[in-house]
Amino acid sequence: MSTASAVPRGLLLTLEGGEGAGKSTLAETLTARAREAGCEVVACREPGGTALGERLRDALLGATANDPSGASPAPEAELLVFAAARSQLVAEVLRPALGRGALVVCDRFADSTTAYQRYGRGLDAALVAAVNEAATGGLAPDLTLLLDLPPAEGLARANAGEGMGGDYVEREQLTFHERVRAGYAALAAAEPGRWLVLDARASPEALADQAWARLAPLLPVSAPGAAGPI
Repeated sequence: MSTASAVPRGLLLTLEGGEGAGKSTLAETLTARAREAGCEVVACREPGGTALGERLRDALLGATANDPSGASPAPEAELLVFAAARSQLVAEVLRPALGRGALVVCDRFADSTTAYQRYGRGLDAALVAAVNEAATGGLAPDLTLLLDLPPAEGLARANAGEGMGGDYVEREQLTFHERVRAGYAALAAAEPGRWLVLDARASPEALADQAWARLAPLLPVSAPGAAGPI
């Protein structure tokens, strides 16, 4: 049986949303709660999560952070760099963790590519789908949390204290980020069973409680507290 068709025993949770939506904060809180419930948790981010992925992340985002003169990559190059980092993450981290029954909490996954490169950049939908399929080997999240926030508010959060305005993605026009938000909304509407849409304007505590209520019954472990808030 190929790795692409192997059925993981664990659970893949992904967090999606625009800039400044609070994904990292929510991921940290859910990771801590799941560990307290007795679950092995592997937390990672995209792009990154492996030595190769972190180098690609730095090449793509780090070089343009706080540097308005940094050139933006061509949309196709951006698509392929993200895919390369994701392919390594799937092979090196995600599949092994899921295979041993862990909960994987991933800050962004293939849906980010669809939202940003297909809807945001306007790349061909079939091209983006094919690249995502190649990068993931067919691995799909079991549950995706979408932190929805008006782009202007998210960018204000993301750019707070960043001087020249962060990396090249954060410096895109507001209309780009609005297309990304619309893309996420379309993805969530198409698969309501997989997605949970959260209003990112709520408090971190409220967001964590809403997300945990959906996640807890799915945890790949039977442990005290695993079926309800901690």
